[in-house]
Amino acid sequence: MVQPSTVTSGWPDEPVGLAPESAPVPEYGFGSLADLLPTLVAGQGAPGFDARIAELSPADRNCVFLIDGLGWEQIRSHPDEAPYLTSLLASSRGGTGRPITAGFPATTATSLASVGTGRVPGAHGLPGYTVRDPDTGELMNQLRWKPWTPPHVWQPYPTIFQLAHEAGIHTAQVSSPIFQDTPLTKIALSGGAFHGRLTGEERVDFAAEQLAAGDRSLVYTYYSELDGAGHRFGVDSDAWRGQLMFVDRLVQRLAEQLPSHSALYVTADHGMVDIPFDEQSRIDFDEDWELSAGVALLGGEGRARHVYAVPGAETDVLTCWREVLGEQFWVASRDEAIALGWFGDTVDERVYGRIGDVVAAAHDDVVITASVKEPHESAMVGVHGSMTPAEQFVPLLEVRS
Repeated sequence: MVQPSTVTSGWPDEPVGLAPESAPVPEYGFGSLADLLPTLVAGQGAPGFDARIAELSPADRNCVFLIDGLGWEQIRSHPDEAPYLTSLLASSRGGTGRPITAGFPATTATSLASVGTGRVPGAHGLPGYTVRDPDTGELMNQLRWKPWTPPHVWQPYPTIFQLAHEAGIHTAQVSSPIFQDTPLTKIALSGGAFHGRLTGEERVDFAAEQLAAGDRSLVYTYYSELDGAGHRFGVDSDAWRGQLMFVDRLVQRLAEQLPSHSALYVTADHGMVDIPFDEQSRIDFDEDWELSAGVALLGGEGRARHVYAVPGAETDVLTCWREVLGEQFWVASRDEAIALGWFGDTVDERVYGRIGDVVAAAHDDVVITASVKEPHESAMVGVHGSMTPAEQFVPLLEVRS
């Protein structure tokens, strides 16, 4: 393992623009998505786990409802569309009224792996939307799992659900049937029983049934359509607001069905920001000769880029990206990002080469698109990935029975 404390950063004495150390690192170890399930199963008596999020109280039955794209700031900005969620804001993080952090990058594949394994991105090994596979030299899309890679070689650790099931806790996942056999589900969310349900109402109703099915239960359910509306139309759109209203009703519906001795936790994998369609806000890598010089592969996503340099060009690429983007992005070398803990307190050796030679995380409302290589992603209105509050802060709303 590569330990951040042992890595020499090699930062220049006078860094250009934003210093990498000024980036707000996620609260790994005590207030991040990776800390949630270990805390819950520790409270249920599963051996080998510690309660990392100190503000949470134990419950015999725990349900995690993860709503894709439901950032903390987005709830706070829409009290009229989400009256029930808004009423729960004070309950977040054990009644402190505070959010938790997603982890870096703030993106679905990374966050779901953090939730399901209880490990930081540098350990579970899904440190971005797309990352280089050191064994093949190809970009690996960890959400769509393309090109296909043996799942348990890519992420070898057991999930919290598997360990909870082995400890005698009734464990279930209730989600869309399309996710049942995906590699991401297998390496992040498997263990106990998977129950496919098509509609949001069916999922929350069955999640409540599964909670009641054991004296100790751990149930996970998921809703993705809010995120889809945000990507396509933006979080300032009527379509997104309509989805938020529906999500608000789903959460209340589930809360009203909780069996006794239960705790419901409503959280998310990331927030989202809308980026204007202009040249200042959308920097096209495929059209920018400075940023593309010396780059062999561009990974990650628009607000959290992994940049893989041609061998021997690593220093030049870092210098160029800092000079061009340093006032809008936190730009770090791989070793700097690791030393600063961007990917957690440790990075496994197998994960080290998946991280870019240069890592760029957006500070301002700007994205690095790739119009030729990533036409779908480049057309998105709402995006995420970086360490800004709008992307990084996610709720941990709580209802107990």
